[in-house]
Amino acid sequence: MILMQLNQLTKRFGAELILSNIKLEVQMNDRIAIVGRNGTGKSTLLKMMAGEMSYDSGDIFKPKETTVGYLAQDTGLQSEETIWNEMEKVFSHLKELEDELRTMEVNMADPDLMDDPDRYQQLLSTYDRKQEYFKTAGGYQYETEIKSVLNGLNFHNFDWNTPITSLSGGQKTRLALGKLLLTSPDVLILDEPTNHLDIDTLSWLEGYLQGYKGAVVIVSHDRYFLDKIVNTVYEIAFQSSKKYPGNYSDYLKKKEADFEIEMKHFEKQQEEIKRMEDFIQKNIVRATTSKRAQSRRKQLEKMDKLEKPKDDNQSAKFSFQVSKKSGNDVLKLRELGFKYNEDSYVFENVSFDLNRGDSVALVGPNGVGKTTLLKTILGELKAAKGDMKLGTNVQIGYYDQEQTKLNPKKNVLQELWDDYPFKNEKDIRTVLGNFLFSGEDVLKPVSALSGGERARLSLAKLMMLEANFLVLDEPTNHLDLDSKEVLEAALIDYPGTLLFVSHDRYFINKIATNVVEMLPEETRLFLGDYDYYVNKKQEEYELQQIEEAERLENETQTKEPQAKNSFQEDKAVKREERKKNRRIAEIEEEIEELEAKLEEIEELLCDPEVYQDHERSLELTESSTQTQQRVEKLMEEWESLHE
Repeated sequence: MILMQLNQLTKRFGAELILSNIKLEVQMNDRIAIVGRNGTGKSTLLKMMAGEMSYDSGDIFKPKETTVGYLAQDTGLQSEETIWNEMEKVFSHLKELEDELRTMEVNMADPDLMDDPDRYQQLLSTYDRKQEYFKTAGGYQYETEIKSVLNGLNFHNFDWNTPITSLSGGQKTRLALGKLLLTSPDVLILDEPTNHLDIDTLSWLEGYLQGYKGAVVIVSHDRYFLDKIVNTVYEIAFQSSKKYPGNYSDYLKKKEADFEIEMKHFEKQQEEIKRMEDFIQKNIVRATTSKRAQSRRKQLEKMDKLEKPKDDNQSAKFSFQVSKKSGNDVLKLRELGFKYNEDSYVFENVSFDLNRGDSVALVGPNGVGKTTLLKTILGELKAAKGDMKLGTNVQIGYYDQEQTKLNPKKNVLQELWDDYPFKNEKDIRTVLGNFLFSGEDVLKPVSALSGGERARLSLAKLMMLEANFLVLDEPTNHLDLDSKEVLEAALIDYPGTLLFVSHDRYFINKIATNVVEMLPEETRLFLGDYDYYVNKKQEEYELQQIEEAERLENETQTKEPQAKNSFQEDKAVKREERKKNRRIAEIEEEIEELEAKLEEIEELLCDPEVYQDHERSLELTESSTQTQQRVEKLMEEWESLHE
């Protein structure tokens, strides 16, 4: 089923053409990524699809019943309500319907209504229809859905009665995403939904979107996320769109293959045109060959000439070199700990080694102190305990995710040249040109640069340093997909040592030789990339589950006298668990019987002979109300036991 279709869509901002000839189709269960360089109009396209922005020409076809939900980039939820009350607003129609059903149940028990069989039958029919809708629309499950989404978006440690106005910008953005997910539109349009999400939350969102009932259209710079979610990619380049089946990695392979094929066809035709032109030039004036030359000229004029395949716009080009080699031992950390005050440690017991040539990703939950650890290694912060030792000839280069080292009062040229005053201007401009700062761009003030431009300028400064130990804090933030791939290529060939923090799992997979997991009380080393780290964690979890089951079984079988008390306690716990499970089974069985009884009552009430018997109708209505109340109490007990 087609949910939305875009045909020949065009958009201009003033005289500037942003998008043209855009063709795109969204079908049920589609998972679509829209990719392209920064500034190609991806967000503009999403806004037009969501009805948030007009377009100049073309058509958007959408069935009237199709619902569309849109989350703009970094949209924070603005509300005076608490977290729970705001999420519950999504289901306000179900709460109102529930109140209406309770009122109808009271009315059905009114003896005066029995005197009017037509009105009574109408009420029963309306009640039956609304109750069925309430059930199928999730009237009994919406609270569970709210809890699931809030927990998944990392609000499990929050008091859900917290006012939204007291939350940070990132938390408000996560709540906006959560509220949109709860609305479950037919077409879910998300612009950079992975911003402000840690790796655990990203994994939850991937699972949620994989099981989403409608269609999903996404713009994201998170390539790992796109590989997990999407089955179709639309590339926006040169104002137009092109469709590629498969995920992001499939798109890259297909795009490269298509470009090579198109280029070969173009070059082959150009060779043929050159041969024909040479023949015409040599033979057009000869009497014996003039007719053949004229024939070739007509063929050439009629030829459907291919355009040269367009390559993407210019990419940044750079590589990281080292001015001198470090020793084999680059960094040793032993039981390192840091705290801002006397109350508690931000992190402690951090221990690992870095050797020359290592590329180590530092991962862990938000707030565990990864950036703080990097600043401690740099000497910007002083450790509260433990030992840290840098190796021989180690020169550190640091990439700060906030780009705080850039001077907003300088222009781009000054920012780089002032650090290397003995280099001539031409060399500095050449370096900046490699990072896509050309012509008048080098005179732009740093304060006026976009996030991506500031990132490129910081990388240019880092490259010029020629340090043999690079410490990188979220280096892919603000970079478009192409710039990320250029950075990856540069770091893969880097001859020095890398320690980096990143939420970009695709980047970690490409760069890391080892992963260090940082937890509040310890660090753990995994000898592989991100996928290896995830697989080992899963294996450990499964092994832990098996060992726990075996431990419980062994404890049950233990006969030693000294274990008698713990055995009895464990026995009591198991007894309570069995008792709870039996009660759950009893409740489910009773609910099933009561629902069957309700269906039987409703069928009887629809019988003309029964509803004309006022006493019998009243008796059945009261029985239905009591039965429904009993079902609700049992459902509450069932939920309580499961929690």
